[in-house]
Amino acid sequence: MSGFGAADYVVFVLVLLISASIGIVYAFIGGKQKTTQEYLLANRQMQVLPVALSLLASFMSAITLLGTPSEVYTYGTQYMIIGLSYFLVIPGAAHIYIPIFYNLGLTSAYEYLELRFSKGVRLAGSMTFSLQMILYMSVVLYAPSLALNAVTGINVWASVISVGSVCIFYTTLGGMKAVMWTDVFQVCMMFAGLFAVLIRGTIEEGGWSRVWEIAQQGERIEFFNFDPNPGVRHTFWSLAIGGYFTWVAIYGINQAMVQRAISTPTLRTAQIALWINLPGLLGLMIICSLCGLLIYSRFQDCHPIGREIMAADQLLPLYVMKISTWLPGLPGLFVACLFSGALSTVSSGLNSLSAVALTDLIRAYWFKDMTEARATLVGKIVVITYGLVMIALTFVASQLGGVLQAALALFGMIGGPLLGLFSLGMFFPWANWKGAYAGLFTGLFLSFWIGIGAQVDKPVIPKLPVSTTGCPVLNATSLSTNMSVLATASDDFIESTGPKISDLYTLSYMWYSGNAVITVVVVGIIVSLITGRTDPSTVDPRLIFSVGDKLFWFLPETMKHKLRFGVPKLEPNDINDMKKIDQPSANGAENEALFGSETQSGLPNHKTSQDNVSHISASSSHSLQLETSM
Repeated sequence: MSGFGAADYVVFVLVLLISASIGIVYAFIGGKQKTTQEYLLANRQMQVLPVALSLLASFMSAITLLGTPSEVYTYGTQYMIIGLSYFLVIPGAAHIYIPIFYNLGLTSAYEYLELRFSKGVRLAGSMTFSLQMILYMSVVLYAPSLALNAVTGINVWASVISVGSVCIFYTTLGGMKAVMWTDVFQVCMMFAGLFAVLIRGTIEEGGWSRVWEIAQQGERIEFFNFDPNPGVRHTFWSLAIGGYFTWVAIYGINQAMVQRAISTPTLRTAQIALWINLPGLLGLMIICSLCGLLIYSRFQDCHPIGREIMAADQLLPLYVMKISTWLPGLPGLFVACLFSGALSTVSSGLNSLSAVALTDLIRAYWFKDMTEARATLVGKIVVITYGLVMIALTFVASQLGGVLQAALALFGMIGGPLLGLFSLGMFFPWANWKGAYAGLFTGLFLSFWIGIGAQVDKPVIPKLPVSTTGCPVLNATSLSTNMSVLATASDDFIESTGPKISDLYTLSYMWYSGNAVITVVVVGIIVSLITGRTDPSTVDPRLIFSVGDKLFWFLPETMKHKLRFGVPKLEPNDINDMKKIDQPSANGAENEALFGSETQSGLPNHKTSQDNVSHISASSSHSLQLETSM
């Protein structure tokens, strides 16, 4: 396989330079990031287009670009059913979770947990998120470096360090504005690279009728596997339903996404940006899946893993090199596409980690009266620190196997319990802080037990058959080897010869998030009822998603009142009190401890037990308005 040419290096290096340049621009002439509002939230003045594209780029990384084609090549088109979940994810995020965060004027999503439960629950949530993001970013950074190694021979770790350094550089200097506008550029690069590969590949493989026919003959076309067994890796149910829980944990409550949504001047702007992501998500997933079919068409009778490449995630880079022999610049554009996906995700993650560390830890516990200038400087130091840790942990990512499954499993294992925690607070007003702790830690324990158990015991996953009969045969030994590869790939040890693996370990990774949400909510409710449930009448309605008022607005008021479960109705007059979440607390001193008393932020007209969190409302420099149009 030939390596990069001069044109390829020019394209690739140019992408890195442009990304770094955007950071420099916003560091010196784009507002200069003098305050935390500028550095972390772009002064809450970002418009629809950059926010929409930044949301799309944040978690549609090189993992998607490499992992989805590999998934379709190895297991078929069943994975495409996950697109159905997007039709529930976007409205769920845009009209349930994001409006609550936006209308409270928060900087960190985990400030909500203090308002709803306690300061300790807030800390537990933010630490859990930090663990999730640092591990995920390591996987994201490793994936394109592996691809670059496949097409150029450049050392994986040299690539990790150099590209990681570029990302740390422009994120540190330019803040949220640099991250978002770099995301816009990088999304364009992602689609340009994918379209180039798709168009060139279609021509090379003789058109889509031939590609589809070959895929059908190779058993790659399957969409409606309705097997109810949760142990089956991908079914219609696990992808459509399990996919919803996995992705709403990203779009609805993940700090990186929330931070982008609340950087807009109005809630309506944020909601439009989220809805624009629906066609974007679907389009990117479909293009990547079609690339997987093109790869199978090319390698239908000469499976390349073990011969030309060592990992399935290198299939797309290998394919690009095969179809680019006379088209200089395409490999460079493709690798630039991959690294654009990685850079956008890592920069978003670093920016969100900085916001969480500064808001939920440093200012909340250590330096409450820190000046804005010093806080901004500390935020930049946090970016550098997390960036270096991310690079160091990339070695762990290299041991996780397929990047797509590793990433989605990680979101399920950690994002699922967090989604359950926020859902417990927003949908169940009688839940208390003890139930929140119990639910979160039980959900995390169960998720890690299943996830780590699956990594250790490696449940057998049958793969679709591949062939090596068309590979060049040098001698009888090679022929024997080729046939054995075919047999191994087809059978894939369907029956385990060792001890029977626990059924828990065979659970499809697509169910991790949903399983965690149910665990957190059920345990949280039970513990709350046992330890003394919260009186719903003392809960600030701004912290609750009112099912009756939002989903069943057409019902009579008497019915909607029952669906509030005792939570006061949010009145128009409460709009002016949106920033008055800092009322005196009868037990505020107790809440300074890690596991302090429960806190609910009440309306001024309601008698509540409430923690003093004035720093939360003070962080919102813009005028907030409660937007009820959801």
